[in-house]
Amino acid sequence: MRAIVFEEFGGAVDVRTVADPVPSPEGVVVEVHATGLCRSDWHAWAGHDDGVALPHVPGHELVGVVAAVGAGVRQWTVGDRVTTPFVCGCGTCVWCRSGQAQVCPDQTQPGFTHWGSFAEYVALHAADTNLVAVPDVVDDAAAAGLGCRFATAYRALTARARVRRGEWVAVIGAGGVGLSAVQVAVAAGANVVAVDRTPAALTLAASLGAQHTVLADGSDVAARVHALTDGGSHVSVDAVGSAATCGEAIHSLRRHGRHVQLGLLPNINGHPPVPMDRVIAWELDVLGSHGMARADYPAMLDLVEAGTLRPGSLVERVVGLTEGARLLPGFGTAAPAGVTLIDPRMP
Repeated sequence: MRAIVFEEFGGAVDVRTVADPVPSPEGVVVEVHATGLCRSDWHAWAGHDDGVALPHVPGHELVGVVAAVGAGVRQWTVGDRVTTPFVCGCGTCVWCRSGQAQVCPDQTQPGFTHWGSFAEYVALHAADTNLVAVPDVVDDAAAAGLGCRFATAYRALTARARVRRGEWVAVIGAGGVGLSAVQVAVAAGANVVAVDRTPAALTLAASLGAQHTVLADGSDVAARVHALTDGGSHVSVDAVGSAATCGEAIHSLRRHGRHVQLGLLPNINGHPPVPMDRVIAWELDVLGSHGMARADYPAMLDLVEAGTLRPGSLVERVVGLTEGARLLPGFGTAAPAGVTLIDPRMP
């Protein structure tokens, strides 16, 4: 198969022919029809994630069709159209059995723990625990983000922050996960302030229903959010993952607010500082959120099928493997206005 491969962290990325994957006894191989190019994939390429073995094929959010099935798989057959959470549970531990596979201690993650979806085919493990059937009415552009960015934002706001109608939500970073958070918050009846350094991204956030947009131009973002929301947001989301954006998000909150950290805060030069003095003094809740288990997908898919949530509207462009390989090294500083998808069937 053709795949995007790198052999050293931060090194050259190219497209080459490699061996086709084979399914594990409890797993499947999926023919990839679309896969999202995400900042998390850049973190893997940069060497910020433990456990990535070289050479490596990145890619972790995908939609496709089952091409081969392991002998122990019971629920899936060749030809089924599927996606998967990027956190794949083992299927046997207490966390998986209780529907919390997103925190499984023996989890696998395509594109991190093993070769991922920037390829014509990808192997996925514990298929009966992790695969999600994609309805025919949900096209590939919409389904590709359901394994990571969109599902992550959905669970973060609905299950972790438990956003309520009429509350203010500050979303710091209007990339793929941030724009997903805007759409989910608006669908929940919340009022959204979107913050980003790219005017085009803020224009898209406004088109998705954000009541206010704030250009991150070096001014005091938190003070501007407080002014727009009459005292600060009830919920904040750091959808970037830096000390600066985490701090801005937390300082954007009102007293007793809830912060959800979605952007990775990699331990590159020591753990980034978090303004815990504000957390303590204002009695803020700081929440982590790590994807979403298959058990939680039905409610989200109902909203997607109904048109209430429109993940396909976030897609900016679709490229082939060659262009995807060119784009990956620059994704840490890129400022796209929407989501980039890779279709491995394209040149």
